[in-house]
Amino acid sequence: MATTTLSTMTGLRFILDNRTIPRSHQGSQGEPGGERAERPTRVESVQETERRTMPPERMLSTVTDRLPLLAAATEPEVRLRSLLQASQSVVEQLDLSAVLRRIVDVAVELVGARYGALGVIGSNGGLEQFIHVGMPDGLAERIGHLPVGRGLLGALIDDPQPIRLARLGDDDRSVGFPEGHPPMDGFLGVPVRVRGTVFGNLYLTEPAAGAFSGEDEELLSALAATAGIAIENARLFEETQRHQRWSAGTAEISAALLSERADDPRALLADRLAAIADADLVCVVVPGSSETLLVDTARGVLADQVRGLVFPASATVCGRSLESGQPFLTSGAAGHPDGAILIGPAMVIPLRTSGRPDGVLTASRRAGRPGFSPSELEMATDFVAQAGVALELARGRAVRQRLAVLEDRSRIARDLHDQVIQRLFAAGLGLQAIAGTVVEPDLRNRILDQVTALDAAVSEIRTAVFALSAQIHPDRPSVRHRILDLLAELGPLFENPPRITFSGPIDLLTPDALADDLVAVLREGLTNVLRHAEASESTVSVGVAGDTITVDIRDDGVGPLGADRSSGLANLAARARNWQGALSLTAVDTGGSLLRWSGQLTAEREGQAQ
Repeated sequence: MATTTLSTMTGLRFILDNRTIPRSHQGSQGEPGGERAERPTRVESVQETERRTMPPERMLSTVTDRLPLLAAATEPEVRLRSLLQASQSVVEQLDLSAVLRRIVDVAVELVGARYGALGVIGSNGGLEQFIHVGMPDGLAERIGHLPVGRGLLGALIDDPQPIRLARLGDDDRSVGFPEGHPPMDGFLGVPVRVRGTVFGNLYLTEPAAGAFSGEDEELLSALAATAGIAIENARLFEETQRHQRWSAGTAEISAALLSERADDPRALLADRLAAIADADLVCVVVPGSSETLLVDTARGVLADQVRGLVFPASATVCGRSLESGQPFLTSGAAGHPDGAILIGPAMVIPLRTSGRPDGVLTASRRAGRPGFSPSELEMATDFVAQAGVALELARGRAVRQRLAVLEDRSRIARDLHDQVIQRLFAAGLGLQAIAGTVVEPDLRNRILDQVTALDAAVSEIRTAVFALSAQIHPDRPSVRHRILDLLAELGPLFENPPRITFSGPIDLLTPDALADDLVAVLREGLTNVLRHAEASESTVSVGVAGDTITVDIRDDGVGPLGADRSSGLANLAARARNWQGALSLTAVDTGGSLLRWSGQLTAEREGQAQ
């Protein structure tokens, strides 16, 4: 029988068209004058033209159907059958990582090699992945890092043409092996193309026959062509699944952010992005102060170490993305200020709300893992954009809820002021009138004591009414709100939190500079009560009468002689003098002490307290 042609897939079709079978099935006793010798010159028919242009997947199916004809094949035909079976085995896979591993396995088996590998070329021109078989895992770990694409491997990347060598060391392009690497002599490498672009290269060494033949090269090239189809199919399948994951993730994050039970929206966003993008570290970076960036939220490896990290915005990938509003792909940022959160291949995506950048999301994989593709960046950008819209809607809903609460509080405050206070005030006036008609002194005093209690209740209700009222300028709190915030801060330190009452137009007449000193006086006075008074009850009253603002701090402790407060009192007295006021600390008849501080509302501040 004539030598079987294996150089191209066209040769494969030629064999099928001529129904190549063993010599015992060709003519009488297999003589040259048999059936094949008498066949006239063939003219390509329409059906043959269709077979010649047949897609590889359909061609493989046709070949498989005709495998029974090769049952009694000679050695070249057996190798052809092995190629067909190997090709079918490769195209059956859909998972990309499984396809790549299967390609190497069947290549080693097809040409009888001891070692095989598939190097995937990355965007930087080097090897991004290196899938190897034949070498024990323990040995590979002891050798160290995998090849990066130098020497003969790099030559095949630079010039994607098959390379076949009897001895590796005889080629000038060979750079040798690292320490502990097993010896390798014969070498065969062929490129794997996907849609005309080189995806990677197949490398085989140590042939069982002692050297690779030209037929081995042709077989491996044919397998590489089929591998390209299988890789493309696996990529399309993986791309479809990835799109489905991102679409489902977008819907899920939108629903979660708009849910009434939504927790921290940035944490939700980071969690979902880490899961969908298969990232090892996801961070939400927000603008800080003085041209800095702050890691507000982190999920994944090193999250505890990088959360709260502050770094300059300039000369960083995060800063560039925030300023330009554009997403970026990066291979890492080692040595840069944001290198702690860009630990390897990463995506950096601006988070926009209300049409402006509100922060940056980073998704990183560990160094050595495959990088993110442009399509992944595009899908992640769409995901973050949709999440930004949902985040803005969630914020709007939260604002509406706060407004509803404030409206409710304002209604309660109006009811207290217009009804409860007025009734208490009327009751006090009635009691005063009754007291004026009572002749017995004890009874009159008891009635007047109730009038005083009603006045105190009215004062406390007025304080509660103010606390329930909404702030007009949330970025510039009023004097009353500053005092209430101070009491809320110090309250947990007391056995019983101090009670506060206000009187007069404090917010209307108090200058900002005097308000600063007023809050400082209250902080220091209450701190002195905590340190020295040993009190169980304390009250604070702040009032404006005429041109004077007065602060009274009462306690039921040991009194002014219980401790030396000279340093604290000197500071308070200096602040009073700055506003032409006065300071006094006196004992109370019922026990405890009264600290009274005053200042003139119209006075010019004379200087800073020490």
